[in-house]
Amino acid sequence: MESQRIGMLGAGNMAGALIRGLLASKSVKPEQIVASDVRADHLKELESQYGIKTYTDNQQLAAWANVVVLAVKPQVIDRVLDQMADSFAPDTLLVSIAAGVPIRSLEQRLPAHVRVVRAMPNTAAIALAGATGIAPGSRATPADIELTQKLFAAIGRSVVLDESLIDAVTGLSGSGPAYVMVIIEALADGGVKVGLHRDTALLLAAQTVYGSAKLLLETGEHPGRLKDMVTSPGGTAIAGLHTLESGGLRRTLIDAVDTATKRAIELGEAMAKKLDRS
Repeated sequence: MESQRIGMLGAGNMAGALIRGLLASKSVKPEQIVASDVRADHLKELESQYGIKTYTDNQQLAAWANVVVLAVKPQVIDRVLDQMADSFAPDTLLVSIAAGVPIRSLEQRLPAHVRVVRAMPNTAAIALAGATGIAPGSRATPADIELTQKLFAAIGRSVVLDESLIDAVTGLSGSGPAYVMVIIEALADGGVKVGLHRDTALLLAAQTVYGSAKLLLETGEHPGRLKDMVTSPGGTAIAGLHTLESGGLRRTLIDAVDTATKRAIELGEAMAKKLDRS
């Protein structure tokens, strides 16, 4: 990563998380990162907090960087790319985290020397615990994928897959923090119902979800096996699990991922129709 010049095109929450993660991991130095945004006050905050350089001119950023993280709103991508298509430095890798924007729509608006990788991180990246799906474009090289993985390793874990599965990633991990927050809130409500103070119940619920996920990731055990470790014959956990099964928790979560994935497909098709040139 020592030779990379990383430009954050758009400096919202996700770009900010990437900057923080990259610097915290010491993968890059502040002088290797530049950010651009229309909000000058936000850029000043990034300069002060991280010691990076910023631009209000996207074309300057494109000419300087050899890795550009495209982190602008999907609604303005066509205008942004058309404005700066001729400004990208030779041998540029563009990593798009713009939700719902297909790779083909990006590639047809960019010069041939710009290679595209699409990534779908989630909001847990703000806490450096994100889950990211990575899909290579038609011109991307194995080195591009490796570099993209290093970028997102700074804010969590990633998987590489075909772009046809990015909508499934959106339905599962992209939307997943919302599902988990509802679960945490419901667990805390349950704690309040049986007598715990709201703050205590919320802390215990959140730490239990965090610790359980950490246990699964660190042990590599199947979740069913870890569940059985808690479930004693005739005990409290099996009584609670019986209630969850009666309420259809598994089916509800499966349906949530399925429905969110279908919606992601619809939004992607609409975005492609808007961006694709005839």
